[in-house]
Amino acid sequence: MKKKVLGFAAMSVLTLGLLAACGGKEDKKASSNPGDITVWVQFSDETPEGVAWQEIVDGFNKENEGKYKVETEYIPRSGSGGGYEDKVNAAITTNSLPDVITLDGPNTAAYANSGVIAPLDEYLEDADMDDVLDSIIQQGTYDGKMYAFGFSESNVGVYYNKAMFEEAGISEDQLPTLDDPWTWSEFTAISKKLVDKFDTPAIDMQIASNDEMLTYAYTPFIWSNGGDVVNEDGTEATGYFDNDKTVEGLEFIQGLVKDGYTTISPIEKGFETGKYPMLLSGSWTIFDLEENYQDIDYGILPYPVSDTTKELVSPTGSWQLAMTTNTEKTEASSEFIKYATSTESSRIMSLGNSVLPIRHSTIELIKDEVSDGMRVLMEQNQRSGHARPVVVAYPQVSRAFQQAIQDISYFDENPDVKKVAEERAKEMQQAIDNSLNK
Repeated sequence: MKKKVLGFAAMSVLTLGLLAACGGKEDKKASSNPGDITVWVQFSDETPEGVAWQEIVDGFNKENEGKYKVETEYIPRSGSGGGYEDKVNAAITTNSLPDVITLDGPNTAAYANSGVIAPLDEYLEDADMDDVLDSIIQQGTYDGKMYAFGFSESNVGVYYNKAMFEEAGISEDQLPTLDDPWTWSEFTAISKKLVDKFDTPAIDMQIASNDEMLTYAYTPFIWSNGGDVVNEDGTEATGYFDNDKTVEGLEFIQGLVKDGYTTISPIEKGFETGKYPMLLSGSWTIFDLEENYQDIDYGILPYPVSDTTKELVSPTGSWQLAMTTNTEKTEASSEFIKYATSTESSRIMSLGNSVLPIRHSTIELIKDEVSDGMRVLMEQNQRSGHARPVVVAYPQVSRAFQQAIQDISYFDENPDVKKVAEERAKEMQQAIDNSLNK
């Protein structure tokens, strides 16, 4: 997913739960034709995503002419996440949601728990779910039911400047692969070589972003070490975010700052302009490099893995389609959701918007049409993709996670990582308890 849409909905899940019960179905605006449905999306029709989306919609309408018809309402998000979410929240208060909406992956639990969206399981028997990436199913599932179906996917890797690596004496055969990823120790050893050679941080870890990027990109370090943010049910943070395995992952992150391998105040576009040898970033950076920084000869390396477990874990998550509980047109709505998440639709969206596919079959279909870097991220996603925690209080949990990363990056003020984790775990737990009315 493009970085600009990584943010979560700026809503109170408690308020969402209350609002979902308001209003009456007579308020909703929809066509009386049982085959006509309306879909709200969070992007503009003029963007690459919008163009690809319209191609998918046109294909569905043509294939189902006389039976089903989809109309799209394009409602672009603002930089702070408003616009689209504002309209969705307003529609919740009047029960005037459309038949189908898009929602960001981490918000599945809040929407499902509040009764805004309906389970899809009974409609997916012919959707070839074995072909769908595990991460897509994981992010769309709440309380054992699948409520949302991702129509695109994302992943993050370590971008590296090939010329700077060569100048520092790091040969290609020393680099990690998906079959043999680098451990934290090997990553720091290479980082030290780069710092010693160029007298600059080895990698921009995007700590300064202070936003959803931190939760999205940093949780794999914790997961790789066997730690976690919350339990599987999304009901407990204490005992998970503050356990020893999680703390070790956080200590690794703090060590990168403490040893000067990364920085909390990076030069803007430092990697893209040849100032830093490495950058931790997502698939959206490929498009930026190929469009605007063609002088940089780069590659993409997999995530560093815990020395203890050697387990490769990478982050995933993007926007999904869900059927609202407002709709009475469940047949048309579910048929469109299945069409928009098919192998061909995923191909259109992936190639048109430079995003990762949601199906194994689509990856096989397009692997020879994409760049080397995109192939690395697609395969890393297949092997190790892990969705963000499915928890009703996700916005508050994510914010506490971000604050924890900010805290430990100021290592002089916060040398005790365990203490930071304990304090932030308590914040997460309080938010979870409030959201579940405990």
